[in-house]
Amino acid sequence: MRQVYDHLRGLEGARERFASVLRETIDQLLNGEVTGRYDWKTLFKTEKTHAGTLVEINLQREFQFDDGADVANGLHPMDYRIRGIDVDCKFSQDFGGWMIPPEAMGYLCLLVWADDYQSKWSAGLFRVREQWLNTGGNRDRKLTVKAEHRSKIAWLWRDAELPRNVLLHLGDDVRGKILIEGARKGQRRVIELFRRVQNQRIGRGAIRTAAQQLDYMARLREGDGRARTVLREEGILIVGPYGRHRAIAHDIGAEVPGRGEFVSFQVAKAQPGHGDRRRVLLDGREWVLVGPHEHSPAETAPRLPKVTNEPDA
Repeated sequence: MRQVYDHLRGLEGARERFASVLRETIDQLLNGEVTGRYDWKTLFKTEKTHAGTLVEINLQREFQFDDGADVANGLHPMDYRIRGIDVDCKFSQDFGGWMIPPEAMGYLCLLVWADDYQSKWSAGLFRVREQWLNTGGNRDRKLTVKAEHRSKIAWLWRDAELPRNVLLHLGDDVRGKILIEGARKGQRRVIELFRRVQNQRIGRGAIRTAAQQLDYMARLREGDGRARTVLREEGILIVGPYGRHRAIAHDIGAEVPGRGEFVSFQVAKAQPGHGDRRRVLLDGREWVLVGPHEHSPAETAPRLPKVTNEPDA
């Protein structure tokens, strides 16, 4: 357990990458681009059951874990082999609801939990011991960890921040103004999303759900009637998960987007009255962040520097 624990904790950017995988997996299940869904409760039972498989697959793809061996006389394939040690992966959206097969007895399990309503996630390692488990009462005899023995879980990360499901946590009134019903309203919905949800990290899942189009990212770019151009005329910038954009957000004092995220915020030309407020130089002028309670007249914002061939943060 110590070897696997140290290896996982030592992976570059492990916590942020873990969180991104969980965010992307939940968004994959919601499939907002096709369904318009943003709430876990709207998933079908079969989709929720499939969540564990998707988490397992997407973590393996992200961290390039080797395949595990077949154990229990070949009856159970373990999900991963990490540092030469077989590890099973179990996900639950209900804390403590991990379903462990009896064939994994004696082996390590990577237990993963994420809750979109709390915007929290956890992951820990557990050595499967019979005395620490509840007796399986389901058809396939799967077991759960006794509540009093959850202390045996070696937490890699506990109650870490899950990238926020922006649409889920909006008030009904604001969400209704964004998710306008009707065909061919994707561009308008994306513009409203970034107009009404400022200085918050907005993930690709929310953009897909608003656009409900295959080319959803095109709704965000510069161009006639597109989000960056329309909102820039209102003094609003939309920065993405790229080095130069992240630096602008940081330097001006705005929320900094992470992997697969975008942030909109209003700016104004720096004036003597802004004092020592943080500022950035764009298009040959200094700009400051307009606070949420400021009444600053909208003025056309500068263009952001072009980003070419730069991967996400």
